[in-house]
Amino acid sequence: MIQLYDAHIQICMVHWVGNKTNDEGLRLSKEPLMLNEATRQALSNYFYKAFIAKEDYYSFYHQTNFELNTIYSYINEIFADNNSFCKSSSNISRFLYEHSIHPKIKGGELYIAYIKNCIIDGIYTDAIGLFKSESKDTFLMLHQKDVGFEISSEIGASINKLDKGCLIFNTNKESGYIVAVVDNTNKGADAKYWTDDFLHVRPRKDSFNQTQNMLSLCKSFVSQLPSENGKVEKATYMNRSVEALKEESININTFAEQVFETPKLVSEFKQYKETYQRERDIEIDDTFETESAAIKRRATGTMTTIKLDRNFDINIHGGEQYIVRGYDEDRKMYYYQLFFKEEK
Repeated sequence: MIQLYDAHIQICMVHWVGNKTNDEGLRLSKEPLMLNEATRQALSNYFYKAFIAKEDYYSFYHQTNFELNTIYSYINEIFADNNSFCKSSSNISRFLYEHSIHPKIKGGELYIAYIKNCIIDGIYTDAIGLFKSESKDTFLMLHQKDVGFEISSEIGASINKLDKGCLIFNTNKESGYIVAVVDNTNKGADAKYWTDDFLHVRPRKDSFNQTQNMLSLCKSFVSQLPSENGKVEKATYMNRSVEALKEESININTFAEQVFETPKLVSEFKQYKETYQRERDIEIDDTFETESAAIKRRATGTMTTIKLDRNFDINIHGGEQYIVRGYDEDRKMYYYQLFFKEEK
């Protein structure tokens, strides 16, 4: 868990990074921002609030050795010597510009801040924040005159919601640091440039991500199973998956047998797991400790709701033996029978 109630921006620089393909250019600052207390507080609220509920963490990555990751190297320089902050922040901005090549990537201000007194999983540490502002708002300015007011408009950065950002905590350096990432803007083909191309991070191999990945694996596997008996069977498998992941730890063999039961499905699930990991370049251990917060985040909507035309939804949380699916020849329609003892 990230806690930032004591966090303090010690130094902050801002650069403007445009779209390289559109030849928008790069404008670098030579000096840090001069912040009064009100501005410092406004920036803190803008930077921090997107990270308060973050529990999924990343680490810097490189195909050969994560120490060859460019942003990791610049972050290392700053943590080792704060006097390198200005130079390294300019280098980070240049690197972002080189990767802002998709035509839909918007130019914007890149804030780079050194932040003291952050808390990550109960440990006090410093952090370096990279925050990009792309969204603009129109602001009305009132100016008092002798006989009334004069109004004008200005376009500026919106501080209601952070567009892109990351916090790099000065801990776990030997495994690529702990990195929290936010990207609230891009949803199309350009969506991964911040995380994949610029930062080049991937989920940490911790209990939170192991649990999330296992639940996603189950959802992917179940979704491609044939629907011979409607969706009740699939909902049953997903409910069993969620329940099995509520244990403090799991073993893949026990998990597969508990969820899928039949030897045929258990074998297919294990084979699917190998393909799933290879295609997504992730690794789900055969034995790992689970994290309840990951289950709560992913469990909602995990194929346990059956939507019937536009009129009815059936939410299945167990008791699948009391649901019968059939076909009415007269109406030429499918139906479900639900057996219960009490209506509430």
